[in-house]
Amino acid sequence: MPSSPAEPRPQPSARRARPDRPDLDPRGPRFGAAITAVLLLVVVFLSLTGASVAAFVLLTILAALFAWGAFAGAGRHPYGVLFKTVVRPRLGPPTALEKAAPPTFAQGVGLLVTVTGVVLGLAGLTPAVGVAAAVAFVAAFLNAVFDYCLGCQLYLLLVRAGILGRGPTPLAGS
Repeated sequence: MPSSPAEPRPQPSARRARPDRPDLDPRGPRFGAAITAVLLLVVVFLSLTGASVAAFVLLTILAALFAWGAFAGAGRHPYGVLFKTVVRPRLGPPTALEKAAPPTFAQGVGLLVTVTGVVLGLAGLTPAVGVAAAVAFVAAFLNAVFDYCLGCQLYLLLVRAGILGRGPTPLAGS
């Protein structure tokens, strides 16, 4: 039976989407970005000093952490859990919360950059490990120090362009 005009019909994209993730304390992703920035700087240093195997291993671990954040959500990332359990109780309440989608998308961008370095490192292009770490470091540093999340900005740009989001798809009326 068709739904009445007064009842909003859920869009197909909303049904397939993951369940809503709780909003985040914005200090959590910044905390995680600070840890990530330090570790990426270590990868760059190791890469520049000739410890390419150690740099590769650490970048691979960071890629796995980015994957965790991208697929489980920024709030379920190990750094996010560490922030919630150890750091946040020692701070005052946040002035505002932020949606989890942009930081989670940013984790996916970090995953893409670090996996590119890992794959190129596996292919024998060992300088790519340090380059990928340096690119990811810039983004993590901007987030940690200036509260400017490049991945979040990319997410918002893609939402405004209609590429991402939960709006109806062209085939929704079919």
